[in-house]
Amino acid sequence: MKLNYQNNNIFTFVKVLSTVLITSAIGLELWNIYAVLTNTKVPSSLNPVFWIERFAVTIHFLEGVVAAFFAPSRKKTPLQYGTYTFFVGTIGLFELFQKEDDE
Repeated sequence: MKLNYQNNNIFTFVKVLSTVLITSAIGLELWNIYAVLTNTKVPSSLNPVFWIERFAVTIHFLEGVVAAFFAPSRKKTPLQYGTYTFFVGTIGLFELFQKEDDE
């Protein structure tokens, strides 16, 4: 099944939203680390939010590792494409493997 991502506004929206949310998750985790180091109390109601953001960052990290591993076989720079996929998520992997189907 061929998917056309360039002309699809939904995928562009998801890429932008994913980048904003992952950046926010990293900022939230940095705030949590700062709070622990300075003995500042973090509201316990945020614990589920921390677990969700940790799960999301972990999954995005694994997607970035997979993209970096397969990038050279698609003539892409591993570090650059891995970082891109870390921020945009699964769509980065779809784009990476879609290029193979187009050639």
